[in-house]
Amino acid sequence: MRAPKQNQKSAAAASPSLQRGIALLEYLAKHSHGCTLSELSEELSVPQASLLRIGKALEEMGYLSRDIASKKYYLTNRFLQLIPPSVQDRPLSECAIGPMRELRDLTGETTQLCCLIDTELVILEQLLSRHPFKYSAEIGARAPCYSCAPGKAIAAFLPENEREDLVNRIHFKRFTPHTITSKRAFLNELDLIRKRGYAVDHEEGLTGIRCVAAPILDHNGIAIAAFTITGPAERIPQDEYESLGNVVQSRATKVTIAFNQ
Repeated sequence: MRAPKQNQKSAAAASPSLQRGIALLEYLAKHSHGCTLSELSEELSVPQASLLRIGKALEEMGYLSRDIASKKYYLTNRFLQLIPPSVQDRPLSECAIGPMRELRDLTGETTQLCCLIDTELVILEQLLSRHPFKYSAEIGARAPCYSCAPGKAIAAFLPENEREDLVNRIHFKRFTPHTITSKRAFLNELDLIRKRGYAVDHEEGLTGIRCVAAPILDHNGIAIAAFTITGPAERIPQDEYESLGNVVQSRATKVTIAFNQ
């Protein structure tokens, strides 16, 4: 029985970069405010040159992001694509599919389950509208979180420090006349979303397309995902934002309850 232990030690010794990479990820997972290269080097007792090489590789793969101004590294949410959120072996998608169908049938619009990875919104699941003209996107498609309702809904229900870090990493770009293009305007929007419980996309990412979204929360009240309905502007009029928001929020709440049982 001693030989396997020796083999394990040999394998570990042969993979210092892997060990250092895992140590780097584990440390950043406990420090959501981010860390500079020098801070990581001091805390992990690893040369900066080695950490820079490992950090660059993880950044290119999407597991880390690095702020240009502060030079801090941050852990992204890409791991959500590897292991879907689950509680007691019950995945989020299993909790969500029933309420998703209800939401699609009640509103008639394309319904999506989304999560946040770094500063981007990612589509996890989708049920298409039954209208001849419908909005659709590929599973895994991404969009900037500040220009779509589900991205805003999730960002609004992050812990304050994570919300601030997220906003500071966003490079705002205008897509339509309605796109939010400043940190202050985005933070004000997030405050409003927290108060009313749902978010809207008033043609902020695509002209002629609107969406209404609400967050799905963990047991601490932190957003882990969002439900959204998306469709043409004429079918999601501004004077129905509140009523649609309440419908989306009610179904997102059902998933929150099921997920945290």
